[in-house]
Formats: sequence, structure tokens, C-alpha cells
Amino acid sequence: MTAPVFRIREIALYERLVHLRLPFRFGVITLTEAPQAFVRLRIALPDGREAWGSAAELMVPKWFDKDPALSNEQNFAQLRQSLQNAVAAYCADITPRSAFGHSAMHHRALVKQGAGQGLNALVASYGPALLDRAVIDALCRLHGLPFAAALQQNLFGIDVALTPDLAGFDLNGFLKLLQPASQIAARHTVGMLDALAEADLPAAGRLNDGLPETLEGAIAAYGLRYFKLKVGGNLSDDLSRLKAIAAVLDRHAAPYQASLDGNEQYDDADGIAALWQAMQAEPALQNLCRSILYIEQPIRRVSALSRPLGRFGQDVPVIIDESDADYDVFPQARDLGYRGISSKTCKGVYRAVLNAARCKAWGESYFITGEDLTCQAGLALQQDLALVAVLGLTHVERNGHHFVDGFGFAPLSEQAAFRAAHPDLYGDHQGRARLAIRNGQIALGSLLAAPGFASAAEPDWATLAPMPHSAFANKEAS
Repeated sequence: MTAPVFRIREIALYERLVHLRLPFRFGVITLTEAPQAFVRLRIALPDGREAWGSAAELMVPKWFDKDPALSNEQNFAQLRQSLQNAVAAYCADITPRSAFGHSAMHHRALVKQGAGQGLNALVASYGPALLDRAVIDALCRLHGLPFAAALQQNLFGIDVALTPDLAGFDLNGFLKLLQPASQIAARHTVGMLDALAEADLPAAGRLNDGLPETLEGAIAAYGLRYFKLKVGGNLSDDLSRLKAIAAVLDRHAAPYQASLDGNEQYDDADGIAALWQAMQAEPALQNLCRSILYIEQPIRRVSALSRPLGRFGQDVPVIIDESDADYDVFPQARDLGYRGISSKTCKGVYRAVLNAARCKAWGESYFITGEDLTCQAGLALQQDLALVAVLGLTHVERNGHHFVDGFGFAPLSEQAAFRAAHPDLYGDHQGRARLAIRNGQIALGSLLAAPGFASAAEPDWATLAPMPHSAFANKEAS
């Protein structure tokens, strides 16, 4: 079908503070709380028809920009700045465009503007990624279509303007054949501070909130068979931690599969290769080694795309995550020996779709994975699940349900609305809505059927705080 064109008439930004029930250690930070950003916008077709759309995403510190000199508040300011830049650009554009047309039109200018403000390209992409999801939601609602059906018809007008390497590829044919499954396996994140065995968690340290507090407890509660294991860049510490994790997995989760997440903790391929070799030489890790599907972004982004992976990239698949800062990254990474790239809605729906198209064009040696950035229950979780499902993924990292108590501070009425709209996706725990994982699987039927971008419910907008204006100041950029 011909993609409809429209104007973006109005955009509002909100926030809600999210407290974690368990501290989440990844890379250089231990996360205990962060604001969640919400976007609500209105689009108008040339014939006057209008619709609202919405999106949400946690504002995670020390992931988009890992500069240790920046405080968490400065990281939040960066992401607010990115959103404000995108709002100004999208609202100032009076030319009716397709959904992808709005995104493509402003992409390079927003990356350039962000660079002048001290925002790297990953930060600069955060704002438009959220706006694009809200636009998708609004457009799907106008046409009464669920996200998957709209994507199959290319209602959004996705083309190869930002990915010229796909010239000649039948993109519309690729999209038409996408068929989401009715469920997807949860890949459980094991953070670097997470308690592993029930016997190792002292009574004085327990939350006793009726939810799993250890890896062992999560396996028992959810029937998990997929895992994502964080490593920290210290060979001895990582080996010790992995042996302790393997001891739990080998007892309770077999057969299982896992990914390793290096979180940019290594200077080069030699460092992660040394860990992999040491793992293979350790008798207690033989089953774990056989289970490893891939290793995620082990090398710091400053050098990840400067040198080939060499033999290590042939021994085990390695994917790009934090280095995925723009549309041209995946071809660069492929030339250096990387075989995969992550899908995260915080980096952009269109980038994930086009990277999936590249995998199809390049052949079965290349793949896209589903990774979490503590996606919160509600819009963020549902839109991310819908995206990875339609891309054909069979498992996705999920951690928001484990580290945060369901919908957090959301009013009980909001939680009840989401649970009523998506009874297969959420269960009830002590009167609160929480993601339901049964036999290791997440049911997707209701969110895939919902007109709009994967949600038949909305946040209680009246309970959200307007996002403060927050200009990020970087002395080096000024």
C-alpha cells in the first residue's frame, strides 16, 4: 500500500520515577532508580483525521554514555535534551510525510545537533526513537491495525534511504512475510550483584515480597531456560562468578542456553578471547560453554569498530550493542567479523527492522537479537515485545519484571487497566499487575492483536509529571 503522509501537530513529554526492588549491576554502574520517559503526540492526516499515540522508555544512566565523569543526573539531562531536540525538529516540520519519512528527514540533523551539544549518536537517537514509536502507535490507531499487520503492509513507508547497502533488496517483500509467533521465551538477566542460590541469601538480606530474589528462585518461579550473564572484565572474578552461575544452571535449568554480555568491559578482542579460552579450559564450565549462543559487545565502543575480531570472531558469534549508534554500523561491524546486532526499541524501531532485513540479505550466518534495557511493564515492555516478535525472534532478554515490582509507582487503576486489556501478558501478584512468564514463555496474543503499537491501554497521564526542560552542558562541546 502507499504509505499515508501526515503532520505531527502536538507532542507532550512526561516522567515517572522508577525504583528497583533489587539493585542491578551492569558495567560500571549499580542502578537503583531512574526516571521513565513518556511521550504522547498527535498526528493529523491531510483529510483532517487525527489520532494520539504514545511510547515510554526508562532513562538509564551509564549506558547511552558511559563517561565516568558524568553523574547520573547529567546522563538523565542528556536524554531529556535528546527528546527536546527531537520534539523541536518534528513539530517544526510542516511538510506532510510518512512515518519513516519524518524519522529519516531529521535523523542526520539531530545526530549533528547532538554532537554539538556533547551528545553521542546513541544518546541523540534516544529522543527520535521514542517519538517514532508514538508516531507508529498513532498511525496504527488511525487505520485500526495492529503493529505487525501495519509493518507487513509497510504502512510506515520504510525505505532504504538511510541504508543504501540494501539497494536492490526487496524490502516490501521481506516485510510482507514477517509473521510473529504467539509467544516468546524470556532470557533472564543475571546481573553482577544478583544472588544465585537460595541457600546463599541470608535471611536478613531478603525482601520477602513473594517474588524471586535469586537466580535459583527465578528458575523455579518462571520455568526459565534462557539466560544472559553479565561479565565484568576481570578474568579471575569473571571465572569465579561464571562457575557459581553454572553450578545453579546445571542443577536447575538443564537444558539451557545463554549469552554473555561484556558491557564494553574489554579493551580489545584479546581480552574477551582470554576469558573464552579460560572458560573452555575449566571443567566446571563445559556445559555452560556449550550453551553459549553469542557474546554481546565485549569491547569498548571507542575501539570496537577499529580492529577486526580475528580468529575469536570465528570461534564464537559476537554481536554489537552499544556501538550500534547509527544506520551504517552493522555493515562496518560485519566487515570486522561481528555476526550480529541487537534490537532495542530505545535505539529505534526502524533501525532494528532494517538490520533484520540485512540479516536476510546477507544470509543465515548473520542474526539480530532481542536485548532489554530494563523495559518497564506497560508501553515500553509491550512495544519492545511486539517488535522482536514480528522480527521472528524466539527469545528475548527480559529483566524489568525481576528488578522492578511490576508497574512500580503506577496507580493501581492504571495497572488494572493494562491487566484487563492484556490478561495473557500480565498476572496479579498481591493486587499488582506483573509480567506473567509461564514455562519460560511470554504470551503475546493480546498485544499483537491490539490496534496501535501493542497496547489496548494507556498510562494515567494525569499522574505523570511533565518532563522538566533540561539542557545538557558539556564543556568539551561548548
